[in-house]
This record gives sequence, structure tokens and C-alpha cells, in this order.
Amino acid sequence: MGQLTNDEFFIKLSELFAARKGKSHGAIYLVQKRFTYGLNTSPEKTSTLPAQPPQPLPILIRATNGKGGESKSEKIKLSTLVDPSELDVFYGRYAEICKTGMGLLKPRDRTKRKAKAKKKKAV
Repeated sequence: MGQLTNDEFFIKLSELFAARKGKSHGAIYLVQKRFTYGLNTSPEKTSTLPAQPPQPLPILIRATNGKGGESKSEKIKLSTLVDPSELDVFYGRYAEICKTGMGLLKPRDRTKRKAKAKKKKAV
């Protein structure tokens, strides 16, 4: 899937979190980094690429459900580019969707782990 608009990305990300609701296991990976594609970043010239570019760079945001192996047909990949001027608004919505999505996820069952630790202490 290609780049999504910011609004499409938010809709699909909400659906991705909703699909994980009540599942016993699984993961959602969220990644963000500067988008430097098209800049002169060849290995010989990396020293000429400044650590602080003269103008702010867009941010690439990615999300995936982490499915791999034999079930690649079920793998969902989302990505969008955010202009530096839109970062504040974008991160506000992004944080709200992530908070809501994290609340939908089933918490890990740690009772077995705690019981095992108690048993170990008793011995």
C-alpha cells in the first residue's frame, strides 16, 4: 500500500487497533523517522549532509500489525508523511488514537508469573 493522507492514516490506524481488541496476543508496531529520501545521502557524501538540515524535514510515520511468515496476506502496513508545519496538529490526533487504541488492547495476564515467583520465594 502506498502513502496515505493523514486523515486516511488515522482511520486505518483506528481500525488496526480495533481489530486487536480482545485478542489474546499480537502486536502493533509504530515507527517514526525523518524522511530524507531524495537528499544526497550516498556513503561518500554523508559527511556533507548536515545533522541539522537548513529546512525542517517531513516525518515518515509507519504502523504495522507485525504479521509475518506464512500469513503475509494478513500483514497490514500503513504509512504517511507529515509536513513540519502540521506536526502539532498531527501529533495531537495521533496521541488520542494511540491512547484510545491502547485502552482497547487486552492487558497481559501476569498471574502465572506472580504465582511462580511466590513459589520460588517460598522454597
